[in-house]
Amino acid sequence: MQELPKKGEQAIGRSKGGLSTKIHARTDALGNPTGFYLTGGQASDLVGADHLLVDLEVEALLADKAYDADERVLDVLEACGAIAVIPPKRNRLVQRAYDKELYKARHLIENFFSKIKQFRAIATRYDKLSRNFLAGVHLASACVLLN
Repeated sequence: MQELPKKGEQAIGRSKGGLSTKIHARTDALGNPTGFYLTGGQASDLVGADHLLVDLEVEALLADKAYDADERVLDVLEACGAIAVIPPKRNRLVQRAYDKELYKARHLIENFFSKIKQFRAIATRYDKLSRNFLAGVHLASACVLLN
């Protein structure tokens, strides 16, 4: 899981919809959470990947097109012996193959996000400090796991 944010950090950033926080999550094959990282709403998904892919021990990683980055994701996965099940971006010069059948299981992380967004404190972000919001994400995740 993520180390606690520094005192006073807010992890709030401006995106198209206004001020928001992005929750980067890692789940196992059953859709159970194994790690979180918070960034401001304007941050790229790759910022979360930089933190969540450290010391990763998996056979395959399923992710969306936002994680189609050679140096920051694909090379890291190759170095640890994991299969990247990430569709290539349209503008990629050399399109690469991926397992489309295995990619269908990526809905599990989307299901996880829809479950934790049922908690009002997660969906609306009332907490000012990121450490308090992250604690709420952990609490909501624990409740989801218990159900």
